Amino acid sequence: MRHPTGLLLLVAAPGFATELALAQTPGIPVEEWTVPWEKSRPRDPYVAPDGRIWFVGQAGNYVARFDPTTTKFEQFAIDPGTHPHTVIVDRAGNGWYAGNRNAMIGKIDGKTGAITRFPMPDSAARDPHTMVFDGAGDIWFTVQGGNFVGKLAVRSGKIDLVKVTTPNARPYGILIDRTGRPWFDLFGTNKIGTIDPNTMALREYDLPNPRSRPRRIALTSNGMVWYGDYVGGTLGRLDPNTGAIKEWPAPSGRSSLPYAMTTDDFDRIWMVETGVQPNKLVAFDPKTEQFVANVAIPGGAGTIRHMVFDPKTGQIWFGTDNNTIGKAGVGKAAKPTA
Repeated sequence: MRHPTGLLLLVAAPGFATELALAQTPGIPVEEWTVPWEKSRPRDPYVAPDGRIWFVGQAGNYVARFDPTTTKFEQFAIDPGTHPHTVIVDRAGNGWYAGNRNAMIGKIDGKTGAITRFPMPDSAARDPHTMVFDGAGDIWFTVQGGNFVGKLAVRSGKIDLVKVTTPNARPYGILIDRTGRPWFDLFGTNKIGTIDPNTMALREYDLPNPRSRPRRIALTSNGMVWYGDYVGGTLGRLDPNTGAIKEWPAPSGRSSLPYAMTTDDFDRIWMVETGVQPNKLVAFDPKTEQFVANVAIPGGAGTIRHMVFDPKTGQIWFGTDNNTIGKAGVGKAAKPTA
């Protein structure tokens, strides 16, 4: 089922970042499609080179893809007990997924569906979590409960694991900057981490509030690292050059529970407030240091855990706990009016 288009909107009073100050923003179309496998927690969509949208059903134990042109869904069978957390798609159209409960990364041949398995070299790395490609096509990933960050060399299949220094740090969201350096949230503590890809040396940056719990991460073209504080209800910016940190209250304040994040091609930060229903997709403009858009998800969402921006179409793609896959037109190619 396709939910009706939602129109969303802008205009915040200068200097304010409260729920009342940021109105619903018109001109940003949102569409959702109900996933045919009920109560499967569809999540972490990824745009393949051919335009199809891959995603995982964490509760339903599957990897799937959706064709936005035909609106048809296709499911891939995977090992029982995998409960995949994330999927990413390489340039050849193959899907790579994180086995969150069977300690491995799997590769699905995009043409045949054949699976190649890459088990973790350390049994303590029990729950691969979020993954991202670097410029060479290798995969960096977090291991939340196991407290590792890893790298999979896709040609050789070799996996290197870096143990996070802080106990129970819970590495979570991860992205690669323009220099090839991974940045990741340490959700179990008030820290952001990075690894030197040449030496594999780990560095942790402390956030000023000891109660901060950064969950997802975003990057802007000037090299700044952005995070959402899930507990504190703020959006934060880390300057990797100086270590300086600045934070702004989310529009819904401490009740916002900021979760999924991404950056569009206007260099705006988009973040989902999951502490309110329906979830709200809000945008922050680093140039003005203001929240500039507020979009209610038509289907409510329940929780949006991860999302990606596709510059080819100007769309943000997301999955919801309400069993939908959706998109929001926010970028240059989508020509939103906000």
